[in-house]
Amino acid sequence: MAKDGAGVWTVTIPPAVPGFHYYWFNVDGFTCNDPATQSFFGYNKECSGIEIPDAEGDFYAVRDVPHGEVRARVYFSRVTGEWRRALVYTPPGYDTHPEQRYPVLYLQHCAGESERGWTNQGRAQFILDNLLAAGQIRPMLVVMENGMVAQRVGAPAPTVGGRPNEAFAEVVLQDLIPMVDATYRTRPDRKHRAIAGLSMGAGQALQIGLANRDRFGAIASFSGVVPEGFDPATSYGGVFRDPQAFARQETLLWMGAGTAEPPRIYGMKQVAEKIRGAGIPVVWLDVPGLTHEWQTWRRCLLDFAPRLFR
Repeated sequence: MAKDGAGVWTVTIPPAVPGFHYYWFNVDGFTCNDPATQSFFGYNKECSGIEIPDAEGDFYAVRDVPHGEVRARVYFSRVTGEWRRALVYTPPGYDTHPEQRYPVLYLQHCAGESERGWTNQGRAQFILDNLLAAGQIRPMLVVMENGMVAQRVGAPAPTVGGRPNEAFAEVVLQDLIPMVDATYRTRPDRKHRAIAGLSMGAGQALQIGLANRDRFGAIASFSGVVPEGFDPATSYGGVFRDPQAFARQETLLWMGAGTAEPPRIYGMKQVAEKIRGAGIPVVWLDVPGLTHEWQTWRRCLLDFAPRLFR
């Protein structure tokens, strides 16, 4: 930045690509946020953020359609011995149609973000509102939790740089799902329950979903990282070893990534092809020209949500 005669510091940057961007200031070595903006949790800290308009972004814009609500639900986790918070999207009409029950999508964020990511940065609620208004999806609840923090009671403190989330699957299965089914008007069976996530959350969705197909009827990976040494016969507990057994417990398996993502992520396309080669159907989405960013994951949700609960 350069200071003008009035003491105002300014800078002009080249045009930014469309979508959501984090940013912050470095003032003489001190990192701080822009005091004139909202803050968003990313990079494991509060950051400033800016949304660059996208000519093709009407699907996540706030439009003149019925809108659902994003509710904060505090609950106690017996796994962690602590109070936790989940965000829950309820579709339009949830409060005015008390007789209706709803399927549930559990939707996870990526590393360095929080349960706020999908609504604050990803605009998931507006994507769902718009799809619902167009008749392209079934009304559903969407539950978002903090996949970065989940330590068992009495677990030792994590190492520096480590993620204290080794018990997140237990939180989801033992605490979160029972709480959601007891609190909201859900349809509490595997056909009406799905799990998805992006990046780190994609890995969590695959690990939790594939190990518990009796609990989830649809599983999705948005920009997931290629599992080391992936082999359909042995990876994920050998769930892909027997295509006939997999088919008997019908499961929608969905994967996608941006075509400009790093090989360790875009390589999931080869993972999907290996799973198909084992005789198990997988839906794959190429998001052209995009990398590891919210524009990719918004489009993943746009494709995945209409396939659910049919």
